[in-house]
Amino acid sequence: MLRMFALSLLIAAALFGGYSVKPKTVAAFTNISVYGSWHCGNDFCTWASVRNMTDFDNRNRWLINRGDGRPSVNLVVLSFVHPLRLLNKTNDAGTSQGIPIGMNQAVVDYFKTRGIRVQLSMGGITYTDAWNQALATNPSQLGLNAAEAAQRLGVGFEIDYEENTDPNLTGLQAFINAYRSVHPYDASGNNHAARLTIDLAAGDRWLIALTRKATADWLNTTTPVLDYANAMVPARQPNSASTAQADWQEHVDGKPQFGPPILPLAPAKFTGGLYIVTGSKPAPECVNFTNSLINSTGAYVQTVAPNGAGTTSGMLGYMFWAAECPATRRVCTVPPNSCEGGVGVGATTYGIPIPMPPLRQS
Repeated sequence: MLRMFALSLLIAAALFGGYSVKPKTVAAFTNISVYGSWHCGNDFCTWASVRNMTDFDNRNRWLINRGDGRPSVNLVVLSFVHPLRLLNKTNDAGTSQGIPIGMNQAVVDYFKTRGIRVQLSMGGITYTDAWNQALATNPSQLGLNAAEAAQRLGVGFEIDYEENTDPNLTGLQAFINAYRSVHPYDASGNNHAARLTIDLAAGDRWLIALTRKATADWLNTTTPVLDYANAMVPARQPNSASTAQADWQEHVDGKPQFGPPILPLAPAKFTGGLYIVTGSKPAPECVNFTNSLINSTGAYVQTVAPNGAGTTSGMLGYMFWAAECPATRRVCTVPPNSCEGGVGVGATTYGIPIPMPPLRQS
């Protein structure tokens, strides 16, 4: 659509004597690669019971079928793994080998057989203390256990460590080193277990120490360690496209005025997060693409230019919070409130590739 509009401007200039007028520069355009949803299951992100797959399908079919047989997303991130339980390889009523029993092979294959990549997210704001305890105890073993679970299930891993004031970056580095000792960085994306990502704040003003470390050492385009970051949703859904874009632009620009500074992040190294449920009713992002931020931020997401890091324009794409039942006081994304009309229409509008292609590296 953007390319066609630019071409129309040039044709109009030629027809109406516009040869003496310099055409405006059109921003470089990059198609969206990552278009995914975090998934909280039916028990508010604990995944503490084995799902009946018929019921699971009834509640989640919109993810694999936007209405024409094609999936609405190309990534699902099952949220959340408890760090201490994974470190201890806990086996109890709700956990097997440290992984919630609901995050089993049947659920993983439900998505993967449709071409949808799957990751497990470890942490979340509820498990911040558990992250701290696990990193203080044996971060290398935690990384090895995560790598083993990823290999066993055929999934990637996401680091969701939301310690704002004093994150254990030495421990997190040891976790990453251990994970990468088993699954080295794979630019091709062929090894699903090698996909290791991290969640950062919506902008650069929260999780500052984590963002500084991640941007400088793990997400640079010269020697990348993590595949990419997700700019998470803020405390509430942005009230305009400009508000959402201002947060994301902070990652692109970095914070040179901070001491030490946060370096710029390549647009090709992060996604932007949006809510699909915000209260007792589904958000436009779930049910009304035309009125959604997925629609109004689309041009920015596909054209934002690097500003000190990276060489290609456009963010990697979008992540949505969150499928099924993310919170007790929010509606679940289940019929009649499933999200084909928002996320699904967006997948068609933006021509989301399924399966996910190899990702840009700069």
